[in-house]
Amino acid sequence: MSDKPEISMRKISIRFFDDKEIRTVWEDVNSKWWFSVLDIVGVLRGESDYVKNRNYWKYLKAKLKRENSELVSHATQLKLTAADDKKYATDCFDHNGIIELAKNFPSKQANRFIEWFTYSDETIDGKSKTKAYALFDSSLLGTIEVGTVKGLQQIHGYLFGGLYDFAGQIRTLNIAKGGFRFAPVQFLAGTLKSIEAMPERSFEEIIGKYVEMNVAHPFMEGNGRSTRIWLDLILKKNLKLCVDWSGVGKKEYLAAMEQSTMSDAGIKVLLKPALTDKINDREVFMKGVDYSYYYEQENEISLEEDANLNPSDAEIGGAQE
Repeated sequence: MSDKPEISMRKISIRFFDDKEIRTVWEDVNSKWWFSVLDIVGVLRGESDYVKNRNYWKYLKAKLKRENSELVSHATQLKLTAADDKKYATDCFDHNGIIELAKNFPSKQANRFIEWFTYSDETIDGKSKTKAYALFDSSLLGTIEVGTVKGLQQIHGYLFGGLYDFAGQIRTLNIAKGGFRFAPVQFLAGTLKSIEAMPERSFEEIIGKYVEMNVAHPFMEGNGRSTRIWLDLILKKNLKLCVDWSGVGKKEYLAAMEQSTMSDAGIKVLLKPALTDKINDREVFMKGVDYSYYYEQENEISLEEDANLNPSDAEIGGAQE
């Protein structure tokens, strides 16, 4: 094992591949992430059983040692939070070590994982997520107008500035997702003004306001990621609470938000148990970013099919809300 790096336990992240968690921690000295070997093994084997993954890693580690592979010597043990919320020492590799580990799993799954692992941080989502992490320490966080449209534009402009030319700008085209049409452009200004005026005196009122902003969907892309931060700032200001998004499952959240266009009861029931008073906790914030971006993987927004739109504008891309 290598000397243990100087790890900032305040900088903890979770990556998601095929809906499986990969725990990571940040090393300050060399400015790099370390990744849980057992989580990677589970992803590459398509196996969620902890004991089976641990036993397989023991077998593979012994095999690599017999082959005089240097990979094992590059591992280091760090304490990561497990499913029972306790921290246990577990083998970790840095970026290069994970790539070499994946090469020991010759399969289409391993090839797909290597491609994702290598390039995911270079996507618009990856770059925006890096900016979202930095928001916790940014002076901007204290200057954002809470609960206003301008405040939401400030958040969106920060997250997507330099990535989209419409960052922070209210959309001028109609958009839809899954057959649902968001607020029509011709009424959007009035709709946003009404939402801004909605009260924020209780959890129920705040979630109601959040749901209405989601229905409005004021931006071409990045609505969900921006609005969840906006929601937490409203909760923090008025109730001294925020949502621990790591306690909100993706499928349950997306189903509740889809249902919220008719009734917001489901999303209120889902989010209330996830409330926490750890409003200044770095780990809660970082995990919130991880889960917020995870919710958006494989979601799709499209421009409304309108005769006035250009054919090339029929759909706008990818895994973003």
